[in-house]
Amino acid sequence: MTRQQFGYLAGFLLVAVWALGGAGAAAAATLAGLVGWLVVRVLDGEVTMAGLADRAAPSRRR
Repeated sequence: MTRQQFGYLAGFLLVAVWALGGAGAAAAATLAGLVGWLVVRVLDGEVTMAGLADRAAPSRRR
């Protein structure tokens, strides 16, 4: 499956959930998908928790 096909499928499913369950269900499905994506990235070693903490910390530039 190409990235374009996956993007189409994800968008289609999001709208289908929204139409069937309302905006709250669509938001919950999107949040669950984002959490799942992040978990897979962490398990694959592409994202480290230390790297996430560095990004979340405020920068000390002047």
